Amino acid sequence: MIGFLIITVYRLPERVELLPLPRWQPVGENLTLRCQVAGGAPRRNLTVVLLRGEEELSRQPAIGEPAEVTVTVLAGRDDHRANFSCRTELDLRPGGPGLFQNSSAPRQLQTFALPVTTPHIIVPRFLEVGTTWSMNCTLDGLFPASEAQAHLALGNQTLNSTVESHGNTITATATATASMEQEGAQEIVCNMTLASVSREARENITIYSFQGPILNLSEPSAPEGTAVTVTCLAGPRVQVTLEGVPAPAPGQPVHFQLNATETEDRRIFFCSATLRVDGEILHRNSSVQLRVLYGPKIDQAKCPQRLTWQDRTIHVLQCQARGNPDPKLHCFQEGSQLEVPIGIPFLVRLNHNGTYSCKAASSRGTHTITVVMNVSDWNARVVSIVLGVLAVVGVVTICAALLYVYGVHRHSDIYHVNRGSTSLPLTSRQPEEAVGEDPS
Repeated sequence: MIGFLIITVYRLPERVELLPLPRWQPVGENLTLRCQVAGGAPRRNLTVVLLRGEEELSRQPAIGEPAEVTVTVLAGRDDHRANFSCRTELDLRPGGPGLFQNSSAPRQLQTFALPVTTPHIIVPRFLEVGTTWSMNCTLDGLFPASEAQAHLALGNQTLNSTVESHGNTITATATATASMEQEGAQEIVCNMTLASVSREARENITIYSFQGPILNLSEPSAPEGTAVTVTCLAGPRVQVTLEGVPAPAPGQPVHFQLNATETEDRRIFFCSATLRVDGEILHRNSSVQLRVLYGPKIDQAKCPQRLTWQDRTIHVLQCQARGNPDPKLHCFQEGSQLEVPIGIPFLVRLNHNGTYSCKAASSRGTHTITVVMNVSDWNARVVSIVLGVLAVVGVVTICAALLYVYGVHRHSDIYHVNRGSTSLPLTSRQPEEAVGEDPS
């Protein structure tokens, strides 16, 4: 009897390797995975499996020496930082010793997405020399935004920037101070880089120098009667206008002179300046106040010189004094030196009756006026009024009595008539002849 014995000779693969992956793989593009297998027999029982994590992507026989198995997948955001590997399976079942597996070292994939749009720069159009300013640069639609890098520059000067990411947005912020050396047209550059792919934006700015306006008084605190010169000036290319009067030309000052009087005290002078920068006109203003030093003056229109008040009533002595420096005003009663408060309600008494000297004093001199205060006693006035009323009543009573007596007498008088002879003479009486005169 003749028997048969089948002997299978096998050999495990010597090398199973997943070829290197791209450092960054764009999202939405095809990714080809390649696995090389060297050795291993029998080949008809050797299979190569490509994996994403534990997910099986492809299963193919190992053909050739070395065998190379490929598979193409579409890279997505979910593939970012995913592990890819390949595994060989030498299956000697059912009659053999079993299933032998051998895996490659895993490789991690990084995927990214970068928009076709350029970053958005927020920066002032004009920057003044010496000013500190802030600029922002933002780009939306990145993945992963936390892996992106941002660089900001002013001309050839790289700025120290702070980069923050929120979701799919990255923002770079920088602060800088414009210098005199940078005066003129400059360019702001914002560069966003992810996976060696960049997006860049540029913005033009103008750095300018705007000096002034500087408004000066030859004497900010001038004694009354002093000549004061007001001057306004500014830097090159700046046109100044003082109190409506323009300078002869840009960069030149303008000034005028005045005589310091009381009416000029606290006067505010204004100077405006304009500068044309890149087709735009920039404005700036300045003001200064003149103080005129003059002696105290009591306003007699606001300080009555004669007052008539009643005892035990409340009144206010209204007196005001002007001057620079501000004077102190006091009113003292002549003789007793009793002081009456000014501008404050007080109770008027009989002892306030009299003449007062109201004096305003400062370092520039004094000014005094006289105020007479007549304070009448309430009781004396009542007595006078009562006596006056009684006198009037008495006069009226006497007049009424006289009229009454006269009226009664007129109606009750008796008149006597001389009766004499009741007959009338029939002859006329001749006038008597003159004594001692001869008849004719």
